[in-house]
Amino acid sequence: MHLAKLYILSFLVASGIAAFAQKQNDIPHLVKQGKTSQLVVQNKPFIILGGELGNSSASDIKYMEPYWKKFADMHLNTILAPVYWELIEPTEGRFDFKSVDDLIEESRKHNLKLILLWFGSWKNSMSCYAPEWVKLNQKRFPRTQDKQGRSAEILSPFSEANLEADKKVFAALMKHIRQIDEQQQTVIMIQVENEIGMLPEARDYHPAATAAFNKPVPQELTRYLNSNKETLAPALREAWKKNGAKMNGTWEELFGKSLATDEAFIAWYFAKYTQVVTEAGKDMYPLPMFINAALNRPNVKPGDYPSGGPLPHIIDIWKAGAPAVDFLSPDFYNPDFKYWNDLYTRADNPLFIPEIRLELSDASKVFYAIGHYHAMGFSPFSIESAEDPVKSALAKSYEVLSQLSPVISVHQGKNTMEGVLVDKTNSEQIVKLGNYTFTFKHDYTLGWSPQAKEEQWPIMGGLIIQTAPDEFIIAGDGIVVTFTSNLPDAPLAGIARIDEGEYKNGQWVAGRRMNGDQSHQGRHLRFSVGECGIQSLKLYPYK
Repeated sequence: MHLAKLYILSFLVASGIAAFAQKQNDIPHLVKQGKTSQLVVQNKPFIILGGELGNSSASDIKYMEPYWKKFADMHLNTILAPVYWELIEPTEGRFDFKSVDDLIEESRKHNLKLILLWFGSWKNSMSCYAPEWVKLNQKRFPRTQDKQGRSAEILSPFSEANLEADKKVFAALMKHIRQIDEQQQTVIMIQVENEIGMLPEARDYHPAATAAFNKPVPQELTRYLNSNKETLAPALREAWKKNGAKMNGTWEELFGKSLATDEAFIAWYFAKYTQVVTEAGKDMYPLPMFINAALNRPNVKPGDYPSGGPLPHIIDIWKAGAPAVDFLSPDFYNPDFKYWNDLYTRADNPLFIPEIRLELSDASKVFYAIGHYHAMGFSPFSIESAEDPVKSALAKSYEVLSQLSPVISVHQGKNTMEGVLVDKTNSEQIVKLGNYTFTFKHDYTLGWSPQAKEEQWPIMGGLIIQTAPDEFIIAGDGIVVTFTSNLPDAPLAGIARIDEGEYKNGQWVAGRRMNGDQSHQGRHLRFSVGECGIQSLKLYPYK
């Protein structure tokens, strides 16, 4: 009898543990698939078709009233919205989550997910969203200093008081989100701080910072460098090797005397500060968390751009110093889209684009980001300011991608999906999938449009997915595609069929058969500029 009771008790305990583990696993989380990571929400892969609000928009829920319909019209599934330290903790130790609760409630009403952007210690380098009780007590909450000892409105990462205050409020925020949202899962991810970086110097010259600069480089970092020396970002690896690849010594002894060394130093302490804040938040509610970066430009010195942020040339400093952060992301306000994404996409760093200038080319760049980099999502900035949302190019792209999301999720991380991006300068791209080679060209290369004679062409793009040995889905705008076979004994490729169509509830529904004029009598597959859509293609090899 006692054994039976013991068995039942053991079974109940084990079942409870299993149920708890399952519940833990059910919150939004990242899973590895092939060469990338997927965001999983409510046990399904989730591709973020997002838009980021302007900095002040989320501070007043009434201000947001006119925009919710616009987001639906644009086919967004996620809003990236700031939450503000000064509103959450206006008085030290007293928390007011009304602004957060209002945002979550309205997002639920409009069937939108939320990624919250923590405007805590830093926003675009500055500490402008710290509460007044922090700003007005510089003795307790010290600022960074320049070489002359002048303070900036940037909280110093070398202050325990600064760190403890941020850590405390962020943990309270995450605890509150869990309490009100764990079941509904409106909030799916968190950005910790915003565009961290040091200005106008390459590093902090506060006395506590200078003392740290003259101490030995932490062994935690040198061990990471040694363990990852073959895969380090080139600039960091070369600076370390040039100075003897030492395992012990001060920052200048290991990396030399330079602004680059100053930047590496401040990056480490920004990362360690963010690590502590992130861990405190995850202890309360372990949602995926990331950091974003303000990108630097060629020939600009650290301090003239936000020095020490999570940039590609010092990405390993951040990886070593902030392992609790799930990934690092670029914010785009320059034209070098492919260049920066190449640097951020690593085996240990899946791509997510949380912020990009709102412009026409976004409608094509989102196809390339998801198709080529297998990105988990895309989000133009100040989305509420978009004009004519129903007819916008981004809305058309998001509508197509929302249909395709279940198919894309199956192929993320695998060698069965690719993206393309073309303009007048780079008007052609070659893609090889299975037994076929695809030549993607800008639609204007056909010369059929009057706009083809213009000096500049709009950026166009798309993606291709192999769904069977001879079958493919191609989606996009402003592209024309031709094909050849890779089989030596059958080097030509013919079109068995092209159907336009759409996905409904994950199932393909064919529309017109496009084997006549629309495919130029079997010569190509085409989307003219402005004709964003999906086509299903079946090929056959012949000689």
